[in-house]
Amino acid sequence: MKHLMTPVFSASLAMLLAACASQEVVPRDPPPPPVTSVAQADQRLASVARERAAIEARFAERERVCYTKFFVNNCLDEAKEQRRMALSAQRTIEVQASRFKREAIVEERDRNLAEAEKRYQEQEARLAAQPPRQAPAVTPVPPPRPSTVPGRVAERNARLKQAQQQNAADAPKRAESVRAYEQRKAEAAERQRRVAERKAEKAAKAAKEAEEAKAKAAATPVPAK
Repeated sequence: MKHLMTPVFSASLAMLLAACASQEVVPRDPPPPPVTSVAQADQRLASVARERAAIEARFAERERVCYTKFFVNNCLDEAKEQRRMALSAQRTIEVQASRFKREAIVEERDRNLAEAEKRYQEQEARLAAQPPRQAPAVTPVPPPRPSTVPGRVAERNARLKQAQQQNAADAPKRAESVRAYEQRKAEAAERQRRVAERKAEKAAKAAKEAEEAKAKAAATPVPAK
């Protein structure tokens, strides 16, 4: 019986080392570079959609592989953590691109209003510079046309002020989200480190037991036939 145990321990050790060697460490993704155009924001949003689908596909494939390994639960836990961190990184890109597009829309609307106001002022100046027309005696001079641009400008200023106030009010929440994201990344790295330590300890223990069993088997005299 003791001679038959040596291959069993050797096989277990080989499976344990293979499982440890197959595990991957998820790299910490650098923050995405700032968005500089609406077209670039649209490209990043489309890329996020594609990458999310790819992340889910890789996770499904990793799950399938995990069920063929010796330490199924450890493999599944790492696959889930990799999926979570990858999706979190894509969410950061999505938030940045969406915020840039909203701000670009506001800026474009402000430029359009400013140009409309400029055209109105130029038109009023041209009308003022022209000599007055002789109105027919029977036709009263119509009152000057009221401008709707100042009202739109005032409305735009009110919306801009409200958006600035809302942005200032949301600043602590955004800062808290950034801190929470960094904390989650640090916790994930710490969990991966602990998982790696446990694997190394299990591997060392299994190797030691295998060596002890091998030495014990070698020290046992073979009975004479």
